Amino acid sequence: MVFLFRKIGFFVAFILPALVVAGFYLGGAWNYLTLVFAFLILPVLDQSIGVDKTNVPDDQTKLVGEDFYYRFITYLWTYVQLALMVWGAYAVTTGRLVTSWEWLGFLLGFSLVSGGIGITVAHELGHKKHPVEKFYSKLLLMTVCYMHFYIEHNRGHHVAVATLEDPATARKNESFFAFWLRSVFLGYRHAWQLEKESLNRKGLPALSMKNEMIWFAVIPILFCALLTLIFSYQHGHLLWQVPAFFFAQSLFAFSLLELVNYVEHYGIMRKELSPGKYERVNPVHSWNSSHLISNFFLFQLQRHSDHHAYAHKRYQVLNHYDESPQLPCGYSTMILLALVPPLWFRVMNQRLEAWNR
Repeated sequence: MVFLFRKIGFFVAFILPALVVAGFYLGGAWNYLTLVFAFLILPVLDQSIGVDKTNVPDDQTKLVGEDFYYRFITYLWTYVQLALMVWGAYAVTTGRLVTSWEWLGFLLGFSLVSGGIGITVAHELGHKKHPVEKFYSKLLLMTVCYMHFYIEHNRGHHVAVATLEDPATARKNESFFAFWLRSVFLGYRHAWQLEKESLNRKGLPALSMKNEMIWFAVIPILFCALLTLIFSYQHGHLLWQVPAFFFAQSLFAFSLLELVNYVEHYGIMRKELSPGKYERVNPVHSWNSSHLISNFFLFQLQRHSDHHAYAHKRYQVLNHYDESPQLPCGYSTMILLALVPPLWFRVMNQRLEAWNR
């Protein structure tokens, strides 16, 4: 019965795009409906219902892991997000968003869908070997102008996580804002380096049509241009609203991703066994959260300790480990804390020190 409930539960993620659409048509302050749900109602539900430490039994892991039902949900999300992106481009041209506050509420709420859940799904799919899943991962990352994440996360972050070599591992006493600058810009640069090295091994130059980083830079711009042309043609004039919407929600979306990165890896470092050689990644090298409700919305991304120890595992069979360092709350609450550095350090540094001991 517990596993049936968890099976159905992952569909709750689709509540967020529905709230974005509802908030837009209700108008005014209702554009903040998605934010209120994500950062007020969801944390209350999380703390009220609590932590779920239930794991799929070992003898059922292979069966559950191969169940197409769970892949179907992520595939469906891809199409929902693409449809929502087209609708969003249309919505901002209708004139219903009048004030800057309405625009801000709409963009932030939209980024919770495209970044908070969309990048989470892209992350899940990007770790898989099937060509369709890889394609869907890149498609989702295209909608937030962060396609290089496909390279940097898989070939960079997962190799160097919990070391000073990883731009996406936050240092102790480093604020989120300082972390954002390093993770965004050095992560992008490192993705170029990784792709260049890959091409060199194949005997190809960096300036090659085989260089995915070039395509990753161009494709989101072409997608935005296509949306702009579609709605410009409809209205008969050039629209600034579509590019403003597309690139602003992208900025908010990947900033939300970096907030999650900050929370997941704050201060945790692997032991250096010899110069440049570190102990193997295991479930104690990432912060973990097994809060039931928020894990439904994030496809169990919060069981991050198991994900980094066994990156090939699908989201539905990720395990909870008591020995992993545990976050006091789900990501919604921790993200808000991360935006207030003194409060974050007060809550997390004592936990980090306990982990180090």
